[in-house]
Amino acid sequence: MLLGFVILYLALNILLGVLVSKRIHNANDFLTAGRKLPLALSSFALFALWYGSETIFGASSVFMEEGLYGVIEDPFGAALCLFLFAAFFARRLYRLNIWTLGDLFRLKYGRRIELVASVFMILSFFGYTAAQLVALGILFQSIVSMELSTAILISAVVVGFYTVIGGMWAISVADFFQSIVIITGLSWVVFVLLDKAGGFSAVIEAAPEGFFRFTPKSATPLEWSQYLGAWATLGLGSLASQDIFQRFNAARTERISVISGFLGAGIYLVFAMLPLIIGLIIKVSFPEYLEEDTQLSIPAMIQDHTSLPVQVLLLGALMSAIFSTCSGAILAPASLLSENVIRPWFARSAPDETILRITRISVVLIVIVSSLLALGRQDIYDLVGESSVLGLVSILVPMCFALFSAKTSRTGALLSMVLGFTGWFLAEYVVESAFPALFIGAFVSLSAYVAGMVVDHLKSPLR
Repeated sequence: MLLGFVILYLALNILLGVLVSKRIHNANDFLTAGRKLPLALSSFALFALWYGSETIFGASSVFMEEGLYGVIEDPFGAALCLFLFAAFFARRLYRLNIWTLGDLFRLKYGRRIELVASVFMILSFFGYTAAQLVALGILFQSIVSMELSTAILISAVVVGFYTVIGGMWAISVADFFQSIVIITGLSWVVFVLLDKAGGFSAVIEAAPEGFFRFTPKSATPLEWSQYLGAWATLGLGSLASQDIFQRFNAARTERISVISGFLGAGIYLVFAMLPLIIGLIIKVSFPEYLEEDTQLSIPAMIQDHTSLPVQVLLLGALMSAIFSTCSGAILAPASLLSENVIRPWFARSAPDETILRITRISVVLIVIVSSLLALGRQDIYDLVGESSVLGLVSILVPMCFALFSAKTSRTGALLSMVLGFTGWFLAEYVVESAFPALFIGAFVSLSAYVAGMVVDHLKSPLR
C-alpha cells in the first residue's frame, strides 16, 4: 500500500511538472518563473526552501541527542536568514533585474570575478543537494527493502527529471501544494503521537534536565563563539546563496518579494517545531528507536506505531518537504552553471531556445555530481552545514560591498573569495581550530577585500 502511494505521489509530481512546463517559453521563465509569483506562492516557496532533509531528519536527529541547544543552526538560524534577506537584501537585488547572483558580480566586478564567484557558489551546493538525495533515499529505503545507494540513485533520477521539465514554475507551484501537505501531515502525526505518549505536558515533563537550554552554560568566549557560529552558519552563510535569491527574485513585485520573506521566515520557524516535537516524543516514549541511526528513527517509529492513514500522511509530508527542497537545490547551481559559466563562452547572444537547452543540460550535470557525493557522504546535518559555510567565507563580503558600497574593488573581490575560503579550510581541516573556522574565514575574507581596495587605490594614479 505504501509503495503504491509512493509511486502515485511521484507520478503526480511528474505530471505537475509536465503541466507547468507549458508556461516555460524561455530561460527567464525557467529560472525565475518570469517574475510572476503572487504573494502566496512566493511565501510558501521561501518556507519550503529549507523545510527538507535537514529540518525533518537532520535537525530532529540532533535535537534528540543534544536538545534545543544543538539545533540553533536550523531552524533558528535558517529563519534568521530569511528575515535578514527580506529586510536588507531583497529590494536592492530585485531592482537589478538579474537572474543569478553571478550576474551581480559581473555587473560590479567584471567577467573574471563573475566566473570565480559562480564557481564558488556552485561548489557550495553539491553537499546541500547531496543531503536532500540522501534524505529521499532514506525515505524510500524505509518503505521498500533496497540498498540506500539504489534508493539515492532512484531519487536523483526522479527529482532531476522533474526539475528539468518544470524549472522554477514547477518548483513554486509544487511548493504551495506540498507545503499544505507538510503542515497537515506533520501536525496530524504530532497529534496522534502525543495522544500515545500521554499528552504534551507529559512529554515535556519527561524531557531530560537542561534539554530546552537555549544559550551556553558558561560565559567563556570559546563557548559563546561556537554558539554564535551556529547562528551564523545558515543565518549569515546562506544570505549569499543562489537558491534563496532565486526564490525572492521570482516574486511578482518588489513589495511581494519583501513581504513573502518575512512571512516565509515566520511560517518556517513555527512549523519547523513539528519534527522537533516528534523527535522529543521518540526520545521520551520510544527510546528503543535511538539505538541505531537516529536519522531513521522517525520513519521507522511511525511505521511501527501508527495506522496506515497516519503513515500515508507522514509519508506525504516527508516526501513533499524533501522533494521541493531538493528540486530548488538542483536548480540554483544549474542556473549559475548555465548563465555564468557556460553561456558567456559561446552563447551570450544565443537565442532563447539555446539558452534554455544549456540550462536543462546544466541541471543534469548538477544531479550527476551531487549523486556521486551523496553515495559517499550520508550525514545530512553536516553536509548542509558545510555547504552554508562556503557562502559566508567566500561570497558574502564581496556581495555586500557590491550592494551597499559606492566603491568596489575587483582585486578585493578576488582576494576576498580565494583567501577567505583558504583561511576557513586551513582553520577547519589543517589547524582544526576550536574557535569556529567560519569566523576565521569571514575575517580573512573581509581583511582581504579591504587590502584589495588599498592595492587598487595605490595603482589608480598610475593608470
